[in-house]
Amino acid sequence: MLTSSVIATSLRLSSILVLTIVLFSIFASSLYAAKPGYKSYIVGNAGDAQPSPGLSPGLVLMGGGTDVDAAFQWMCQRAGGGDFVVIRTTGTDAYNPYIQQLCPQMDSVETIIITTVAGANSSYVSSHIQNAEALWIAGGDQSTYTALWRGTAVQTGVNFLLNSKLAPVGGTSAGLAVLSQFIYTGAVGSVTSSQALANPFHSYVTLERDLFQSSLGAGKLYDSHFVTRDRMGRSLAFLARIVNNGWATQPRGIGIDESTALLVMPNGASTMVGTGAAYFLQAPGPAQVLANNTPLTYLNIGVYKVPQGGTFNFATWSGAGGVAYTLNVNNGALTSTQAGGNIY
Repeated sequence: MLTSSVIATSLRLSSILVLTIVLFSIFASSLYAAKPGYKSYIVGNAGDAQPSPGLSPGLVLMGGGTDVDAAFQWMCQRAGGGDFVVIRTTGTDAYNPYIQQLCPQMDSVETIIITTVAGANSSYVSSHIQNAEALWIAGGDQSTYTALWRGTAVQTGVNFLLNSKLAPVGGTSAGLAVLSQFIYTGAVGSVTSSQALANPFHSYVTLERDLFQSSLGAGKLYDSHFVTRDRMGRSLAFLARIVNNGWATQPRGIGIDESTALLVMPNGASTMVGTGAAYFLQAPGPAQVLANNTPLTYLNIGVYKVPQGGTFNFATWSGAGGVAYTLNVNNGALTSTQAGGNIY
């Protein structure tokens, strides 16, 4: 006959066993949920929209900060009422209600947060990107985009939209940075203009290339938060480094203000929306002085500033309604031929 103490001990052991099983089940289900390497949030019709005859290509380049409503509405108009997909590596699904309110004609809006290479190669992520009628690359950390998406189905899918399906594609901040051929990744830290001009080989100057292929982005480097974070100087250092790397002989840069977007047609004609300006930089060739731990000397960089109401053509690299001037860097010091010596 079992004593009360033995029975009590047995019950305690049973309780511990049950608790262990429950905790293991929760842990196992958590591991299972995390295994795909992505999270998806969708509003609207979860099925794939039928191809629309209204689908038209276009590129939106946004400079970060507050999103520009008109840019998303322009993309939706060119998407023909299909599926709008947002991709990112961190963050939330906040774009879903925002875009749905701006574009009620869209069949669905989906945010996919892709956190691993396995997730970037998943069949779900691949099919939903390629089935999109509009794609947005959110802000965040572009070094995670290049690290997690290069060589994956994400890279293949975005290139398919840009070059085969010809759907509208856009990005802001980090999402803007990865849409140009040359990419500043900021992988180990965000370099300032003063740091880059003082030493163009600063450890924070981390450059990559060719994540996504777009004829409009070829030979270019995009930078965001341009005036707010004083990024002109660092963009000039990036251009000097690109030439030095042998990637291009005369690369071009585009710096875009916060709360500002360029709406670019397939033929290169672009218009501005938002509140700020965009700066189109033309490198003349190699820098006069470019060495490690040595201030940059780089002369005769052409700039065309396009304010709201102005236009710029990527194909002819010329604009209207803006102002042209020249920048020079002498021993790390940046000067401008613009009235008042203003570099912006």
